Amino acid sequence: MNPVTDSLQLQLNEQGQLRHFLTTEGLSCELLTDILNTADSFVDMGAQSVKKVPLLRGKTVINLFFENSTRTRSTFELAAKRLSADVLNLDIATSATSKGETLRDTLWNLEAMHSDMFVVRHPNSGAAHFIAQHVTPNVAIINAGDGRHAHPTQAMLDMLTIRRHKGAFEPLKVAIVGDILHSRVARSQIHALNTLGADEVRLIAPKTLLPTDVDSLGVKVYSDLGEGLKDVDVVIMLRLQLERMQSAFLPSQGEFYKLYGLSRERLALANPGAIVMHPGPINRGVEIESEVADGAQSLILKQVGYGVATRMAVMSMAVSGQQTQAQAQSQENNQAQADEGNR
Repeated sequence: MNPVTDSLQLQLNEQGQLRHFLTTEGLSCELLTDILNTADSFVDMGAQSVKKVPLLRGKTVINLFFENSTRTRSTFELAAKRLSADVLNLDIATSATSKGETLRDTLWNLEAMHSDMFVVRHPNSGAAHFIAQHVTPNVAIINAGDGRHAHPTQAMLDMLTIRRHKGAFEPLKVAIVGDILHSRVARSQIHALNTLGADEVRLIAPKTLLPTDVDSLGVKVYSDLGEGLKDVDVVIMLRLQLERMQSAFLPSQGEFYKLYGLSRERLALANPGAIVMHPGPINRGVEIESEVADGAQSLILKQVGYGVATRMAVMSMAVSGQQTQAQAQSQENNQAQADEGNR
């Protein structure tokens, strides 16, 4: 079994359209570009007097978050509402799953409400794939982050940010800095950047924060921040989870900032027009100094706005892909019945 091939078969319908969005790995450059183009069409909607389109009117979207994430959940909720969907935020802490009900039973109950989409965030890698495999065929699954595995919508909003501010991907050198080992965002970014044709993807981190399969990711690895930042066009800082400081991965916050924190002086090693990004929430004085986070080269707040547009794009495309699949299946069933009647 090939995990990438299996994932593609799960994510795409027979026409090659998106019906679930679980990972960026294995998706074509054409499909990723379609997501970016669709997101582009939604970017300016926030400035309009009427901030809604009817693409998901009559649809029900359930935000199924098994771990907290205020920013991700709120942007998904806003995206769904701007598409005119009905939205339910399920509080897992008080839901039946905390009382012993299995995940599958919870899904069956939600399906019985005639839901059309689940936006799933889960601490376990592969949870979104599991749900997509077991959910009823007419429900789209969007992965809002699963364990250390993937966070595809965050990666795509980052790609939108890069494309809108730097243009084509082909000439770009992109550096991803920090805790690569535990970052689902970094994995999704790497797959997307390589698929979209970035000239070079660099990972800058201590050896203790690099995954064991780093040599297979199509990246260049640097342990020295200054060396890794030379001549790059995009700098993506990753959040360093504070709980990692109490483990054997790092000696202290101060030591990490001393070696890998992005300061104005270190940013000067990159190309003059380099942009700075961060998936958030940021730890000032740990990953990045305030002068850089709030500076002219920072696009951190822009990313939040692009996140709404990107999630609108993914949600609308997934629902469209589900509908196309359902129509194709209906036609196939009708033809089978007609053939049976002619015998």
